[in-house]
Amino acid sequence: MDTLLEPLQFEFFRHGLLAALMVGGLCGLIGVYIVLKGMSYIGHGLSHAAFGGAVVGFTFKLNFYVGAAVVGLIAALLINQITRGGKIKSDAAIGIVTTACFALGVAIISRLRHFTQSFEAALFGNILGVDNSDLLVIGSVTGATVVVMFLTYRAMLFTTFDLDAAKVFGIKTGRMQLVFACILTMAIIASMNIVGVTMIAATLVVPAVTARLLTNSFSRMLILSTCLGATIGVAGMYLSYYFNAASGATIVLFGACVFIIVSAINYIKERFILREQTHRHGHLVHTHRAGPGHTRDSHAHEHDHEHHASEDASERGGTT
Repeated sequence: MDTLLEPLQFEFFRHGLLAALMVGGLCGLIGVYIVLKGMSYIGHGLSHAAFGGAVVGFTFKLNFYVGAAVVGLIAALLINQITRGGKIKSDAAIGIVTTACFALGVAIISRLRHFTQSFEAALFGNILGVDNSDLLVIGSVTGATVVVMFLTYRAMLFTTFDLDAAKVFGIKTGRMQLVFACILTMAIIASMNIVGVTMIAATLVVPAVTARLLTNSFSRMLILSTCLGATIGVAGMYLSYYFNAASGATIVLFGACVFIIVSAINYIKERFILREQTHRHGHLVHTHRAGPGHTRDSHAHEHDHEHHASEDASERGGTT
């Protein structure tokens, strides 16, 4: 218990712990949609665009979040517009738009030799430097995201898995994709000072991919990924305190370890404990649990009579 309570005596750790909890849960929730959409690269891309916006903001003496939000949202809208016709894939659009925004920021820094603002926190994260205003921003974005995701759950579900089906059911897919792009951009901007531009993609992807290994249910995956993200954030903060390492890097590394452990457990279960075998007999498809060393041929032989009986019943119009 002393191990858990000792760091809490420091205000900077309490602030960082709360930020890690909210950012971890936020990224875990949004990450499910990103992973299922096959757009893991977008988190990395938009974080670079937001960095360029932060540089532009400081150049015009604007708040860090204002500059990052404006350019980040413009980048998200451009990506959505470029990919709308279907001729240009999302990965290509992300690469073009976000890299250009990042390059703009680098060009400004290199051009203005008297530019003294340090962006190390934005690039690599500085969770121990989080103050009350940062917590307010993170909390507001987290709360708004949860509300929007709850209100648009069904529409987001359809849009994520099948755009054509979503259109048939009357869902305005273009609007939903735009809403999601805006939510994602705001989440990335809120997370920049916590884990840094270089590691935001991992905080979005790792909890969602790990949750995907644990369940096939979309709703359970949302809950699991959110809880995993929050837990990884908190555990990473404690590890960074006791190992005296960068918090953002520790959070990401701990998340990677969790993913490796879950992957190893899944492999052992599938390889040595239980496996599902699916095979077809006529127009009937059967799935059976098989133990280790159980071959497809022996499995088919054991169930041969049962399958033929089922097919006969089906041909007579019976049910199986």
